[in-house]
Amino acid sequence: MTIYHASSLFTGDEFLSDVYFSVDNGVFNRVEADANAVALTGLVAPGFIDVQVNGGGGAFFNAEQTPDCLDRIAKAHGQFGSTAIMPTLITDQVEVMAKAADATAQAIAEGVPGVMGVHFEGPHLSLPKKGTHSEQFIRPITEQEFAIYARQDLGIKMVTLAPENVSADDIARLVECGVKVSIGHTNADFATTNAALAAGADGFTHLFNAMSAFTSREPGVVGAALWDDNSWCGLIVDGHHVHPSSAKLAIRSKQRGKIMLVTDAMPPVGTDDMEFDFFDGRKVIRTGDRLNSTTGELAGSVLDMASAVRNTVNTLDVSLAESLRMASLYPAQYLGLHKKGRLLNGFDADFVVLDAQQNVQATFIAGKAL
Repeated sequence: MTIYHASSLFTGDEFLSDVYFSVDNGVFNRVEADANAVALTGLVAPGFIDVQVNGGGGAFFNAEQTPDCLDRIAKAHGQFGSTAIMPTLITDQVEVMAKAADATAQAIAEGVPGVMGVHFEGPHLSLPKKGTHSEQFIRPITEQEFAIYARQDLGIKMVTLAPENVSADDIARLVECGVKVSIGHTNADFATTNAALAAGADGFTHLFNAMSAFTSREPGVVGAALWDDNSWCGLIVDGHHVHPSSAKLAIRSKQRGKIMLVTDAMPPVGTDDMEFDFFDGRKVIRTGDRLNSTTGELAGSVLDMASAVRNTVNTLDVSLAESLRMASLYPAQYLGLHKKGRLLNGFDADFVVLDAQQNVQATFIAGKAL
């Protein structure tokens, strides 16, 4: 057991000063003052949880489906405060999906820190809203994919799909398989989106991006996402994917607690790499903090969760407390991680130490420093 002294601590609900806590077998508990406690200078806050992580540290899940790849991705994001991630495989061949599932199962079995499951972003998407996804691999759902989605050794399972191309019955079947269905890369209308929600979908992948827009006569996917009180929306706050006023409007409109920060991060996160190989002979080129495919589309991001929190505070005028909740508590609630997202007695000792500018000084998973 280790006892820590935090000069400042955010529980997920409130800020406290001069807090002593113990970590025993990865569990957080408040304790009395202890002269031998390890001092933590800065703000101790719940670790960040990212439900959309394609790569990091030079590693790309679509390029390498191994536990080592997942470990490198998790470590890269851990240095920016992410203590739990959903490694994300974008649209690819079913054989690659199967290998990704095997790698995820092995990583979870081996206890790779931070890996919570797997997010299949595609391949059942809309061609008009495919973004940078490879058209050649976009396809209807088949029994081959269902066999992967039904596996019980993958931790948390998440699938992003276009509901105009996947029936409500198949969405319900996915939910019965234990899959969290997220709506994204879709040109669906309001009615079709609501039918998907009624069938059990409960998420929207990168709100505003690659989805039908809100208009006067057709609310589209964006309208359905903002109107529905029971679903969560991921939001990429990197200054490129969403205009600040659009993000502010979404936060003001959506039920509180239902917008979570995501990175949609690619391999360059945590590196100085300026490009990497992509699909169809393309490359993804980094220009400052922006990524574009050589065919022009935005191709994920080089965003990390600490920067997402900082941007939410500084460009969206959201309080630090709410920004931290958007990075930790709300994604924990979305994923059903009931012992994460808060620093309360009996919760997981996943926490980050931040300076006054929300830069990460240290990250701990289950009480162990990364």
